[in-house]
Amino acid sequence: MTKDMIKTIKVPFISGLAGMDLEMLDLMMEKHAAKFAVCECNWPAVAPYSPDCNGALARTEGHLAVVFHVRGLDLRATAMEDNGNSWEDSCCEFFVSDPADGTYYNFELTCIGSLLASKRKSRNEKTDFQAGQLERVIRHSSLERKLWDVSDKVYCWTVAMLVPFDLIGIEEGKLPEILRANFYKCGDLTAHPHFLSWNPIVSPSPDFHRPDSFGRLVLER
Repeated sequence: MTKDMIKTIKVPFISGLAGMDLEMLDLMMEKHAAKFAVCECNWPAVAPYSPDCNGALARTEGHLAVVFHVRGLDLRATAMEDNGNSWEDSCCEFFVSDPADGTYYNFELTCIGSLLASKRKSRNEKTDFQAGQLERVIRHSSLERKLWDVSDKVYCWTVAMLVPFDLIGIEEGKLPEILRANFYKCGDLTAHPHFLSWNPIVSPSPDFHRPDSFGRLVLER
């Protein structure tokens, strides 16, 4: 990947986000957070459909906070428990490299708030987060938590997650200047499968497990 393909987000500090409900969180993020678009359709021959997916990003005292706004066809939510097949549903994802050991983490949040998360060396080498770790990720969804499987109808929905820094390898008081990360929108088993990213991905086929294609998050003090 060339330097001109690496995007950067300057991530502002906003206090108190962890204690807000979705309405207040969304308002604060709209006013003060950094905005980005998950709009890179890297494999148009395989999956040409591109729903609208826009994000807002900020950090708090102890969390990285991201809000996704989605507008597009279909709505699928079948993973009712955490660490299910989130990527098959209407899903927004956040992948980030550990600043210390060369691994990376994937956080895959469905449209109803079910979460898959793990620490990985690669697509196949992983350690899934346990229930206690998953519970520490603050999650919000604008949708009713129920089974959804509807196609050829336009839906608008919002999800958010606040990830504690220590869950991504950052010790208290040792916040790095830069994180390498990417954001994704997918829905493998929706009626219109799609695989969008924030930072472009160089790969012959759909593959989000590409730390070499991560962009840069500059954490403002």
